[in-house]
Amino acid sequence: MNMAAATSTRPGLDVLVTGISEIVARRLGRAKTAFAVADLLRGRLPGLDILTPREREGSPDGYVSRPLHCEEDFSIVSVVWRPGQETQIHDHVSWCAFGIISGIEHETLYRDMGDHLAEIGRADNRPGEVSGFAPPGDIHKVRNTSGEVGVSIHVYGANVARLGSSVRRVYDLPVR
Repeated sequence: MNMAAATSTRPGLDVLVTGISEIVARRLGRAKTAFAVADLLRGRLPGLDILTPREREGSPDGYVSRPLHCEEDFSIVSVVWRPGQETQIHDHVSWCAFGIISGIEHETLYRDMGDHLAEIGRADNRPGEVSGFAPPGDIHKVRNTSGEVGVSIHVYGANVARLGSSVRRVYDLPVR
């Protein structure tokens, strides 16, 4: 995928790439980078027009993650969720910041207790809301609980084009 061409045709993406590049170059550490990128997203979260109308439809087969920009130090990915679609319980290879453009991403957080997972929190992330996190302690499951197609922008501190995904591990431990 030619990321330079994709960046120039997606409204607001070039501003994000420039800002994130400047933050990443400061080498702040995982958590501080995630929070700094989240702060940037709060002021520069793009609109739905960052995706084409067809891309915003999602897929009946499951949520769709689409890399919008990838380089070695970070990737910007759109995630499109139809109502009720969800992830498996998972964690990530790197820090992450995300912003919600539409829909509601209901997030359930877990702690690995060795032989089981313990639920430690829940959050409803709504349009305009932004957050960031860094491993360890990033085990979660996300579901679109709204009645509309959800669109969010996720920034990962890794090259997802090279890795194939931002997911480090999928958990199948029982939840207690």
